[in-house]
Amino acid sequence: MVAAFLGALLLLLAAPCPGQWAWDPVFQPSFIHMSGPRVNSFFLGNSSGVNFSIILSPIDEETGKLQLANCSGSKRAGDWNLNVTPGMNTSKVTISLSRNLQLCLPNATDCCTTPLCVVETLQVLACRDSVILAHLLIQAEIYANSSFTGNVSENATIIPNQVFQPLGSCPCDLTAGACDVLCCCDPECTPDLKQLFNKSCFTGVFGGDVNPPFDQLCSSQSMEYTPDWFPFLCVQSSLNNTPFLGYFYHGSTSTPKVPSFKIPLQTSSGKLFTGYRQGDPIMTEENEYFTIPQQSMAGQCVGNAPVAYLQNFDVKCLTSLASYKEGLPHDVKINSGTGDFIQQNVIYRTIADMGKFITESESLRTAEVLCQNVTFAEHYTLFWKDKNIEQINVTVFLGSLCDGEILTQRFTVKFLNLKSTNATELFWNPGYQVGKPVRAANMNASDTFGSLNIWQPAGRGLCTSATYTPVLFGLDSFSGCTLEVDINEDCSLLRGNVTEKLNSLIQATHIGKRGNSSYSDLSDWVEIIRLDPFNSDINVSTGSLKGICPDIPANLNIRIIFADVGAVQGIPQQEILAAQISYSTVIWQFQCGLICENSISFLPITASVQFIKVPAQPPIPMTRFQINYTEFDCNRNDVCWPQLFYPLTRFYTGEPYSQCLAKGLSLAFLVLLAAILSNPWFSKVLNSSLV
Repeated sequence: MVAAFLGALLLLLAAPCPGQWAWDPVFQPSFIHMSGPRVNSFFLGNSSGVNFSIILSPIDEETGKLQLANCSGSKRAGDWNLNVTPGMNTSKVTISLSRNLQLCLPNATDCCTTPLCVVETLQVLACRDSVILAHLLIQAEIYANSSFTGNVSENATIIPNQVFQPLGSCPCDLTAGACDVLCCCDPECTPDLKQLFNKSCFTGVFGGDVNPPFDQLCSSQSMEYTPDWFPFLCVQSSLNNTPFLGYFYHGSTSTPKVPSFKIPLQTSSGKLFTGYRQGDPIMTEENEYFTIPQQSMAGQCVGNAPVAYLQNFDVKCLTSLASYKEGLPHDVKINSGTGDFIQQNVIYRTIADMGKFITESESLRTAEVLCQNVTFAEHYTLFWKDKNIEQINVTVFLGSLCDGEILTQRFTVKFLNLKSTNATELFWNPGYQVGKPVRAANMNASDTFGSLNIWQPAGRGLCTSATYTPVLFGLDSFSGCTLEVDINEDCSLLRGNVTEKLNSLIQATHIGKRGNSSYSDLSDWVEIIRLDPFNSDINVSTGSLKGICPDIPANLNIRIIFADVGAVQGIPQQEILAAQISYSTVIWQFQCGLICENSISFLPITASVQFIKVPAQPPIPMTRFQINYTEFDCNRNDVCWPQLFYPLTRFYTGEPYSQCLAKGLSLAFLVLLAAILSNPWFSKVLNSSLV
């Protein structure tokens, strides 16, 4: 209970006060859960005359709350050190731990006695004239290092052959030098400890029974229902050769191939015979990936990320002069997809307004500052036709980057079809391509062009400064922004304002079934089904309490149903079948921190996009025979009749298929021969031939 209350209190203290303006000094982030010996935050605001201090925040044993802090601290508290790197409007704050994090060895003192080594709550204060301007809360939970630091023996460990002996005789023994609970085969568990959990030990292979009898063994009668033919197909084997050992059959082996960035696309000196498909990496003349910096799933920029065919992107990467690296040279020739190589058409330009790209991180400059001419932005335009690349145009913007400055580089890649006459190109295949914008139309307007967007927040994440980004086909998305709401806000006006903000994302009545839907053909479009946020038959509560408004439509849900409707040159073609827009309501309540000095609070509103794939045709229903006679269904039974000839099928990999087929035919021949020899007429024919 106390831990839950403490966590809620920390989050409350870490949250910025409602109505906090952009020029108020603040730590970003203002709450950190620390799991390593070092962590960084940024103080946003003018740091002139600001005194930074760090203090340990003990918990009041009576109330369970953190004790109030003051500005009398220093830059060192216990084992914690505080380091501040001042800047013009941004200061870097570094909190580090100076103690040893190694687990204690025998007769050691400066070490961690338990795996959870440090559990402390810290506060970093920014004060000016004994007045707290901002505070940073840190919950530190740091575990001890598990790396071994003792003497290493030079005796080599002999690994037994897994064909005859299991590699691990006690798989549940996971902790060296300690008893694992419920692991009765752990040699570190004393008899006294085993008595505590002797009746609840791990069973099976994980508990140490590494050679259990398996169901296919003839001597195993553990199955409740044994088929009549089980004695003819069971396995005669000792427990030394079980499925839990390494190998059953010493057949042909293949050496693993280590993946490399150099991929042989062609086996001969001739041309490529396939070309590119959507998502294939573009290759260079040297059979290497054509790379441009891109963002990873974690949000970090990767410098050597391959460019995928027909996939546009627009990324921004932060770098400094010390970490700046040049990308792929622009004189590299690109494989067009047919075996020919095309040269990049490069145009170099100079940045006129560098303020859009550079942020100064240091306020103090020396007389001699190291500067270098670097790349600020690169814009690639690739013209394609069918499966080939026909032309590449590159525009490179250069500028001067000095030491102490942070550069925001921009890289864009755009694929244009040669048949298109403008930047808004159509897809020259019947279906959509994953990652391409969903086409929208407003059939109720003279200009039928429509849009289907989600938010792309910027700055403080307010809806007033958020921009739009189109909905991309096949990619589920979730975005949002925040509205500033006054404590005296009228609930009806608030609902109307939120609904207007959400409806601004969807300026369309129809969406295109295909990527090449024509605006002049209404059959190429499907109407968007709109579920209104309020039902006219239900009275919406206006809210009688100050600072509380129920039934606020704060969530917009966009669901798009699509299916595979065919294939062109083996590539599945996807088509949109239906689209629906609905709203989810929430109860807005005015929020304030420790003190409520402001009358402004925030209301987050979100928009989500979900793509649902359905079969183009309904599945074939099961017959009455398949429903009633389940013993013929191998997916719902361990043993079924179709598996009677399993050794003769392609699914059996214990022996080469040719040997299985030969043995099966030999067995069938012997059975047929035995049947012939046992027939009475065969004896009569044999006796008559001998007379």
